[in-house]
Amino acid sequence: MKRIFAIPTVRGELTPHFGHCEQFALVETEDNKIGAVRYVTSPGHQPGIYPRFLSEHGVHVIIASGIGQRAQHLFSQYNIEVCLGVNSGSPEALVEDFLNNRLQIGQNPCDH
Repeated sequence: MKRIFAIPTVRGELTPHFGHCEQFALVETEDNKIGAVRYVTSPGHQPGIYPRFLSEHGVHVIIASGIGQRAQHLFSQYNIEVCLGVNSGSPEALVEDFLNNRLQIGQNPCDH
């Protein structure tokens, strides 16, 4: 099964605030193996833009530290799974952890 993961990044690492990322790392996987990794520039933080933007890039799963409640709801409308409360890591390491059921998720630090 092919899936694409999106990780909001600043300088190539997971950023704690989803809405202020510089780029999204898009990590493609197939049969639980990491394939291509590419970075796309964030379209900017405006209400409702990220769900459509990431859906247009074929994203299935987001790995993030925190995301507001409204955004989570919008992502679910696009059938994008959201993993929250992740503290740090490189995109490849985070996806590898997800694929091997080792991803440490916690509480969503975003309160809006």
